[in-house]
Amino acid sequence: MQMDGDESSNIEDRRGDSGGGFGGGGGFPIPMGGGGGGGVFTGGLGVIGFIVVALLFGADPGEILGGITGGGAPTTQTSTPSSPASRPAQRPAADPETQFVARVLKSTETVWTDIFRDMGKVYREPRLVLFRDATRTECGVGQAAMGPFYCPADQRVYLDLGFFDELAARFHAPGQFPQAYVIAHEIGHHVQNLLGISGKVQEMRQSMSKRDGNALSVRTELQADCFAGVWAHRADQQRGGRMIDDKDIEQAMAAATAIGDDKLQRQTQGRIVPDSFTHGSSAQRTRWFRIGLDSGDYRKCDTFKAQQL
Repeated sequence: MQMDGDESSNIEDRRGDSGGGFGGGGGFPIPMGGGGGGGVFTGGLGVIGFIVVALLFGADPGEILGGITGGGAPTTQTSTPSSPASRPAQRPAADPETQFVARVLKSTETVWTDIFRDMGKVYREPRLVLFRDATRTECGVGQAAMGPFYCPADQRVYLDLGFFDELAARFHAPGQFPQAYVIAHEIGHHVQNLLGISGKVQEMRQSMSKRDGNALSVRTELQADCFAGVWAHRADQQRGGRMIDDKDIEQAMAAATAIGDDKLQRQTQGRIVPDSFTHGSSAQRTRWFRIGLDSGDYRKCDTFKAQQL
């Protein structure tokens, strides 16, 4: 993947904070790494590890924690020294990984600014927060074990760069393009938030059964996958078709396949329960990412009206 060009200034680096500035309690700590004996990951990735990865690409921390604990609200601290949205941004480090993230983010800003202009709207750029282990958000305490996530309340994407190591080592999705796909998916949730889609989904879920709510969540996540594909198509065009190649696409497809609900359920519980899907099957995730990638047209990403997912 050739990801050159300008870097976004909307990067907030909290990696120098101690635990993201959060002192004890709250959250649902699940370690990302293995080893150590007696931990969550025993004899391989472990059940909880796979559940976490199944939830990597999308919901805000409250939704993730509620899903893992079987419903209910997450435990969060009610007293915070400063709001995440108001704390001063820290200048990001100039390491290659951070520069790559900043370039991908800048590319998403360029693409979605153009798309929103075509819609007669103004794109509000989100911030991307780099953190380690845990950090405060307007959605609750964010944990690295959740994987990357978007918080609509503060319009921020949260990312612990250690996740990229997990993506390559445990889920056999190496390379920079799968990493860019992850970021673009979370930006897709920001786009949904700006367009009012997220709010409508949340409102509809209030009066739905858990089964129907899960089905709606799947459509939301698949749309974010499609939006990620739209970004990749347009960003590649802007670079004269030099940004991604067939190998990059193959790696992204591998990433989407690895976190399909069906594959994760088969690995963790030996059987597939479609009614409990929240993000979509491997085939669905790859299909909708490919729809966006092939077309570059956000209008083709209307998963909510699609008869076939």
